[in-house]
Amino acid sequence: MQGDFADGTTGRLPELSGLRPGGAGAPVTRACPWPRRASGALLGCCTALFGLLYFAVPGGLSLPFVLWPRTRPRALALLSAGARGLAGLERIRRSVFFGDVFPAHHASDRDVLRYLAARTGAGTLFAVVLALLGYGAVLAGLLAAGVVRDPTDWQGLLAQAVLGSVLLFLDVQGILSLNALDSRLAREHFGPSERELLEQRIAELAASRAGVLQAVDAERRRIERDLHDGVQQRLVALAMLLGRARRNRHPEQAESLLQQAHQASREVLTELREVAWRVYPSALDDLGLEEALGGVAQRCGIPLHMEFALPLPLPRPVETAAYFVVCEAVTNAAKHARATRIRVRVRGDGDRVSVSVQDNGTGGADPLGGGLAGLRSRVDALDGRLHIDSPCGGPTTITAELPCA
Repeated sequence: MQGDFADGTTGRLPELSGLRPGGAGAPVTRACPWPRRASGALLGCCTALFGLLYFAVPGGLSLPFVLWPRTRPRALALLSAGARGLAGLERIRRSVFFGDVFPAHHASDRDVLRYLAARTGAGTLFAVVLALLGYGAVLAGLLAAGVVRDPTDWQGLLAQAVLGSVLLFLDVQGILSLNALDSRLAREHFGPSERELLEQRIAELAASRAGVLQAVDAERRRIERDLHDGVQQRLVALAMLLGRARRNRHPEQAESLLQQAHQASREVLTELREVAWRVYPSALDDLGLEEALGGVAQRCGIPLHMEFALPLPLPRPVETAAYFVVCEAVTNAAKHARATRIRVRVRGDGDRVSVSVQDNGTGGADPLGGGLAGLRSRVDALDGRLHIDSPCGGPTTITAELPCA
């Protein structure tokens, strides 16, 4: 849908660009075929052998210096320097063969040595399990050859088959478990651990909750100020006009006062309707987001061009947040930016919705201002992102990305 408002212009909706996923700082994993992963696991046995040799030779030579308190820091620094190189090989192995892309991460010397020791132990045990699997395959071949030579010993064959199946099951489980352990060790060392990600998520939710509470309090204060300074003052003036008309003894003057009172009552109703729209637009419930934004365009005093393209209806919280993003951005552009033209784009792909408001005003919008800070809190509460680009001289572009799930 392409809407034309105020200036009669038309436009074509551009293609929806990719939206950045959430979870900042988490490692990304690309799908790799199983032969590549199997090659990476076998290569891990070789790197574990390098780690074992490193701890056996340089580690054994530096052990006396590590135990002596005076030389311990220097010895640990030298030992960890080589360990960082081996850990770098592990990072490359995980990236090439398993598709893991880890964020930039700097670990301490003790963390590097601890990771390399754990990875060496896991890789060595993995090699032992693979050797047992190969040994079992050789025994199975010998058993098959014996059956071919003497097919009458079925009882011995059955017992050995049962035992071999149990050992094969344990071997496969060991391989899968050690492979999972390798992935977990790499994730915890090269990227944020699950505990760190959980703590980060808790901090984000706590900050979002505090921001929502502040935004609600600010909105209540704004509503009270609008009612007190606007509607209440006009109602007081209306009451005074009606009182003067009731006490006036001259019909002509009373008629003039009644006309003024009627005009004042219409202005009060208009302002009260505006306050109610800023609290919550009833059109969202009755007509939907598109019609509610159409009302914003009609009430805007400057030309506003809107492009609206959503494949599916939005959830109610997302719909409300999108409406208030457009309403606040348009109000700021009309009141403070001295803009002469506004462009609004609302587009989505079913999973996320992007709301963009651009004006050709003077720019310099303060992201920490009351209105924009309240919008950011509202968007953050839905796990969305609010981007504000407002250089001095303009133009100003406010973009909100909201998840629909």
